[in-house]
Amino acid sequence: MARERSFWGWGWADRFPDDAGRRALAAHLASMLGIDRPEPRPAPRIDGIALPPPALAIPPALAPFCTAAANERISHCWGKGYRDLVRGFAGDFSGAPDLVARPRSEEELERVLGWCAQSGVAAIPFGGGTSVVGGVERPPRGGRFAAAVAVDTGALDRVLEVDPVSRSARIQAGATGPALESQLAGHGLTLRHFPQSFEFSTLGGWIATRAGGHFATLYTHIDDLVESVRMITPRGTWESRRLPASGAGPAPDRLVLGSEGILGVVTEAWMRVQARPRHRASATVFFDEFPAAVDAARAIAQAGLYPANCRLLDPTEARINLVAADGSAVLLLAFESADHALEAWVGRALAIAIAHHGRCPDGPAIRDDGVHPSPSGAAGSWRAAFLEAPYLQNTLVSLGMIADTFETACTWDRFPGLHQAVCAAVKDAIRRAGAGANGGVLGCRFTHVYPDGPAPYYTFIASGRPGAELEQWAEIKRAASEALAANGATITHHHAVGRLHRPWYDRERPPLFAQALRAAKAAVDPAGVLNPGVLID
Repeated sequence: MARERSFWGWGWADRFPDDAGRRALAAHLASMLGIDRPEPRPAPRIDGIALPPPALAIPPALAPFCTAAANERISHCWGKGYRDLVRGFAGDFSGAPDLVARPRSEEELERVLGWCAQSGVAAIPFGGGTSVVGGVERPPRGGRFAAAVAVDTGALDRVLEVDPVSRSARIQAGATGPALESQLAGHGLTLRHFPQSFEFSTLGGWIATRAGGHFATLYTHIDDLVESVRMITPRGTWESRRLPASGAGPAPDRLVLGSEGILGVVTEAWMRVQARPRHRASATVFFDEFPAAVDAARAIAQAGLYPANCRLLDPTEARINLVAADGSAVLLLAFESADHALEAWVGRALAIAIAHHGRCPDGPAIRDDGVHPSPSGAAGSWRAAFLEAPYLQNTLVSLGMIADTFETACTWDRFPGLHQAVCAAVKDAIRRAGAGANGGVLGCRFTHVYPDGPAPYYTFIASGRPGAELEQWAEIKRAASEALAANGATITHHHAVGRLHRPWYDRERPPLFAQALRAAKAAVDPAGVLNPGVLID
């Protein structure tokens, strides 16, 4: 039997723990938060979901690759953010699309978009469905669009061509992370882009949302890996020339990157790939004071060493993820290369960290045999927690907890003030929302570091009130977003805008740019059917 994805939550359905496992986590939460032990709630069943009937019939031209099946509409309804999981766990799939189209070629995709434009039907591009910001939701019923079609690109999933001389590959947009990596591996190559959603998200989704990968410096976003893009719009094909660089005016690829499906559906891209690494070095550094660790991360980011990982965990993050329980902040460093040994790089990074009062009791670990070892110790604990986090959120939702994350980026000079303001605002919002008298749990880590600033990523856990969890969460999310805006940070570093971040994105972008973006959309999507409500009205 084929393994099934959860219809309401993240990942594989068989990863949801049984009642005994959930009760064990509930006991831990009660101790950590000082609350009564939450009771596991029964998980929903897909055969108990009531859906609104489709608002339209499948047109004959789309019938070979289009469906109105209930399970397909359910699985294409929400993304995988906290709000989505709560709605899904409650059996609420009122936002389901009316139809799901799975085009197998660009010609079939053109048919879908042409029919949507002619019929006034919203077209929602859908890759892996891993959006956490409402990026794959249909517009509300009763508005301008009476019907919506989810356009699933999953059938376009192949590596079509590899250029080993230029080290680039032409890859279809529906390929998931594992699918494209397995195909590139036969050529000794890797795209080297590993977001937390890697297992299920797609290349097209990464491009459309300017996704950030796991690596902390240098090539951090998918932007850095795009050589050219091909996209189908209601007005025709958009394809940029394949070039290593160009100074010929504004770059067409830059408009596609981060466009979140409002201009067209990405079908393929030439991507810059790399030789698979053979040399690796890593080290774990502990700090008694978080500000000293921040200074060390900044110094390493500005030293031109470009570590693959420079992930800083504050004491709360370190404790939540079982990395350190003694109140230490922890800096996880890693380097990798296909070309050269890395003793000098990790040695210099360690020297910088130790000069900032860090300590590395185990010293660096170095490997030059091409084998990617499973990390041990603190780094191993972090990696396990990182991979498990989306599944843990499923469980927390089933216990009635409020558990979510938000991320941002700011310049180094602004980080101390931003961090203080965010922590105060979120803890106060948790208390005001009645989600924890002690302000719940709030942790911070750096996911990426740049010479001019970090990308802080915050995690909060609080106690939900039955039936009011979404209202409580919204108050906390609003307080966090206002604190980011007030302190000169971005509303999103790598989670995209979607519908969730629109109010703050509208304030962050220049007004004239908003007008230019509307004009661009009018040029390629005059009927306005592509992902209405995302980025612009």
